[in-house]
Amino acid sequence: MSTCVHPSIIAVISLNVIAQTRPIAYPAKGQSPQQQQKDDGQCYSWAKSNTGIDPAAVAAAPPPPAGPAAGGGERVRGAARGAAGGAAIGAIAGDARKGAAIGAVAGTMSGGARARQNQKAAQASAQSQSQGAMDTYYRAYAACMSGRGYTIQ
Repeated sequence: MSTCVHPSIIAVISLNVIAQTRPIAYPAKGQSPQQQQKDDGQCYSWAKSNTGIDPAAVAAAPPPPAGPAAGGGERVRGAARGAAGGAAIGAIAGDARKGAAIGAVAGTMSGGARARQNQKAAQASAQSQSQGAMDTYYRAYAACMSGRGYTIQ
């Protein structure tokens, strides 16, 4: 049985992971909520300009394409390889056409599995890159807030 995860679910999971790593700033010097909001906005802008990373853009980045069209032709190539191999085996057994048909089906299935593996790898890579970018941004944000007298966790 094949397990397929919809790209929007991956995007939500990715956003949850990103949101969980955001540092929490405690007003250690008695800053008011208004001052904390002002400092938060200024540190957001400072971290964004110094790292070149916009958390809103990272969060809004679309997940890698998924579905049959994103397979990159693995199914077609698998079918062609399977048909060629099946025809050769079928010729030895006395029915090249039947061997080619069986090989094509097996090759299509193999190509589909390869396509799913490639999609999972692309999704994992995209998530890793997003997380790395957000880690860099949050380190800069935390440094700014810490410099303004907040305790960061």
